[in-house]
Amino acid sequence: MRDRDIAMKLKAVDAQDLTVLAACLQDALVLIDDIAYFPEDGQLVLVANRFQWEGDKAGAKEHARTTTGVTFSKVTAVKRKGLDRRDGDGMLALLTIEALPGALQLTFSGGAAIRLEVSEILCHLQDVGEPWPTRWRPDHASA
Repeated sequence: MRDRDIAMKLKAVDAQDLTVLAACLQDALVLIDDIAYFPEDGQLVLVANRFQWEGDKAGAKEHARTTTGVTFSKVTAVKRKGLDRRDGDGMLALLTIEALPGALQLTFSGGAAIRLEVSEILCHLQDVGEPWPTRWRPDHASA
């Protein structure tokens, strides 16, 4: 069994956990329509096309992505910057998630961001479905 065949399931309850979860989600692709806030439940959920960094090797000819569900709980408010919910087919590339005092910040390429006001950190990530191969590996080389 290859590393990329193992489904990931993580829970973050503090800033240190969130750092690990954010590393796993770096360069995940998210459709705007695949982000939903449920204020009555205090949850923001999203579905991401996650690059499998944990099983990847630089220089390999084949890499993998997988579909991942992410749930942020204990959310009391959501603020969006630089993204239009009416652009449902719009694609966002997640750069990082960070813990701030009383909030979580999801930062996307192109300056888009989602700020979640939270009463505490509680986040779950779970891979769903089978990984699929891709030839494209995200590259963060500076210009």
